[in-house]
Amino acid sequence: MFESVARGDLPGRLAVMDAVILSVGTELVTGQCLDTNAAWISSRLTEYGVRVVRHVTVGDELKRLSMSIRHAIKAGNLVVMTGGLGPTEDDLTRHAVAAALGVKLEKSAEATKQVTAFFVQWGRRMSDTNLRQALVPQGCAVIANPRGSAPGILWESDGTMLVAMPGVPAEMKAMFESVILPQLDTRGRAIVSQRVQCFGISESKVGEILSDMMGRERNPLVGTTASDGVISIRVIASGSTRETASQRLEADLSEIERRIGDPVFGRGDRSLQESVASLLQRTGQTVATAESCTGGLIAKRLTDVPGSSAYFPRGFVTYGNDSKMEELGVRGDLIEKNGAVSESVARAMARGCRVRAKSDFAIAVTGIAGPGGGCPPDKPVGLVYVALSWADDCDVRRYQMGEHLTRGEVRDRAAKHALNLLRLVLLESLRHQGK
Repeated sequence: MFESVARGDLPGRLAVMDAVILSVGTELVTGQCLDTNAAWISSRLTEYGVRVVRHVTVGDELKRLSMSIRHAIKAGNLVVMTGGLGPTEDDLTRHAVAAALGVKLEKSAEATKQVTAFFVQWGRRMSDTNLRQALVPQGCAVIANPRGSAPGILWESDGTMLVAMPGVPAEMKAMFESVILPQLDTRGRAIVSQRVQCFGISESKVGEILSDMMGRERNPLVGTTASDGVISIRVIASGSTRETASQRLEADLSEIERRIGDPVFGRGDRSLQESVASLLQRTGQTVATAESCTGGLIAKRLTDVPGSSAYFPRGFVTYGNDSKMEELGVRGDLIEKNGAVSESVARAMARGCRVRAKSDFAIAVTGIAGPGGGCPPDKPVGLVYVALSWADDCDVRRYQMGEHLTRGEVRDRAAKHALNLLRLVLLESLRHQGK
C-alpha cells in the first residue's frame, strides 16, 4: 500500500543529525555534466542546522548503487538522492532502493495517477515507458512532483529517512522545499556559514595567519579554498540556537578580516568589481579603462555591476599598436624602443586614457596572454603590466602569471589584479580622509 506525501504529511518530524547526499548518473561520474544539485542541497541543509557528512556520486550501475545506498544509510540518518528516476532503462534508482531495502518493486496507483496527470496537464502523449516511473519500492511513500513526470520516493524507519528525487534541478528543488524540509526537526541545533574573500595573498600565507583558528575540533570550523587567484576563507559555526551560532560566526569573521587586512575584499559571493564599485560610489569618483591583452574584460566586469554608469564613463580596447597610438596617444618610438608589453607603454596608456576619458582614474593593461607570442626569458607568456593613473601619479605593476596558465586564465588574473590595484588605492584614499 502506498501513500502520497505532501507538505507536513508525515506523522512525526525527523530529528536529523547527519546527512549523506547521493548523486546518481553516469554522466556525473564521467564528467559530462556538473553536479550542481549536491552543492545546493548541502547549502540548504546546512542552513537548517543539518550536518552533511558525505557526498557520493555513483554511475548507473545497479549493484554499485544499491551498495552505496546501504553505506549511506549507515553513515547518516538522512539520505538525499537525486537522479535516476526517469523512464529509460538506465534509470535505476528505484530498483537500487528496493534492492538496498530488501523489498520488491510494485506499481503504485498513486504514482500512476501522478505520472498520467502530468501528461494530461501539458496535452502530451504518454509513452508506455513512462509507466516505469510509477514503480515504487514496497513500504515507500510517493512524493508529488509539481514540475515533472517523475514522482519522488520516501522511506522512513526508526529515525532514518531516505529520499530519492529527480535529477532535474527545478523539479528537485521544488520537491525538496515543499516536502522534505518541512519534515526535518533541527530544533536544538543550528549551523550558519559564511565566506571571507581575499585577493593578493597566497593560501599558504592565509594559513600561517589563521593557523590557531583552523583546528578541526574547533567551533567555528575555519578552512580555505583557492580558485582563480581568489582565496575563500570559509567559516562554519554551530550552536544550540541560530542566534548563538551567528554570534560565534560573526566573531570569527571579524577577527579574520582584522588579521588579513587589505587583501579582504568582501564576504559571501561579493566580487572584486562589486567591491570597487562600492568604493567608487563612496568617493564619488570615476574610472576608465584602456585594455590590450584583456580585450575589454575589465570594462565588462565593471559594467556588470548595476549603476556602473555613475562611475564608468568609457573604455578603450587598443589591441594593436596603431590603436594605442591613435586612441591613447602612446608615442610610436616608445613602442618601438620598449615593445607594446612594457612598463613605459602601460604608463602611457593609462595616462592617455585618463586624459581622453576625463576620469579620476584610468586602468591600463598590456601583456602576453598566450599561448604564443612570448619571447622568453625577457617576455614570456603570462607577462602582464597593469597601470593605474590618477591626479599626478601613476602606479605600474609587473605580474608574471606563469606559462602554465591558459589564455583565459591569464586574462582573468590580469583583470583581477587591475581591479584590485584600484581597490587598494581607493581604500588608502578613504583612510587619509578619515572615512
